[in-house]
Amino acid sequence: MKNKFLKAKHWQLFLALVGSALIFQIILIRIIFANMAPIATASSTPKMPDPRMIANIFSIFKLFPIILIVMMSILYGWQWSVATGLQNKLPEGITMKLKKFKIFFSFHVIYLLALSIVLPVFVEHMFTIALHNQVPNIPMIALSFIFIIPLHLFAIFCILYSMYFIAKTIKTVELQKEVTFSDFVGEFFMIWFFPIGIWFLQPRINRIVDNQNPPTIF
Repeated sequence: MKNKFLKAKHWQLFLALVGSALIFQIILIRIIFANMAPIATASSTPKMPDPRMIANIFSIFKLFPIILIVMMSILYGWQWSVATGLQNKLPEGITMKLKKFKIFFSFHVIYLLALSIVLPVFVEHMFTIALHNQVPNIPMIALSFIFIIPLHLFAIFCILYSMYFIAKTIKTVELQKEVTFSDFVGEFFMIWFFPIGIWFLQPRINRIVDNQNPPTIF
């Protein structure tokens, strides 16, 4: 699987990631229009939307974990493959903290998966409460946010560290020497803005895998 990501073309990764997001948006728009059409054709007089119609629209968020897992599989599969698959191409005498990367990387992936499952359930629950004019449990909601915020901040740190590690790995392998952040800051931001950066990074990774290392721009 690592080799598939490392040898994949930039346009293949771009279409796989952006295409999955576009499919989700198309499905969402179709469901919204499908539920709005009966109201528009039934009467020209404006009226409040049927709560059941709103519930149908919100049901699309049940697909959110699925589409997120698909997108994460592409993005994080690529990141994991680059970070771990290029370790055997590091110059002699230079080692990187791969175990630390794996811990931080695994944490934020698991956190995002959990969030993608919990968040739609929370939104649907809050909508049900509002639909039935019930009073939400404010202390419980506040306690949930107090618990989630530190985890969220740590997950952000893990994401940034993972991008830092991947960018450093790419540059170290290319230059075959110890590098500092100023050497790979360009790669860091290209990983951050993945749909754009992949067009520049993946051809270089392809050349690394094929044992061809021309000088780089960044």
